Amino acid sequence: MKILFYGLLVYTLLGGDIAQAKTIQCSRQAIAQARQLLNFHVGGDDRISIDNNVKELPPLKNPANQQQKFQVLEVWGYIYKAQYRMRFIYYNDPNLSCLLMRQEVLENSSP
Repeated sequence: MKILFYGLLVYTLLGGDIAQAKTIQCSRQAIAQARQLLNFHVGGDDRISIDNNVKELPPLKNPANQQQKFQVLEVWGYIYKAQYRMRFIYYNDPNLSCLLMRQEVLENSSP
């Protein structure tokens, strides 16, 4: 029983360190932009909430320059019972970090 307890404790401590070490670039900007986008999309509802979990999706190639890639981040937002999936596409360069190139919002519902 003690082995199980200490194993879970070590796993929890290491998992926390790994999660903190692997911070997704531009995630803070994506969360802030998600709030603004959803607020614009629905016309200013005070029940908006944004999930702090940011998912990094596979990168997209820049259509204008195939050597460049865009970072794609997915954030979920909620208003009352409605769910919204938002994707933000960023260009990252040493001189231009987290340059927003595109944003999209899609209500997660079934007609």
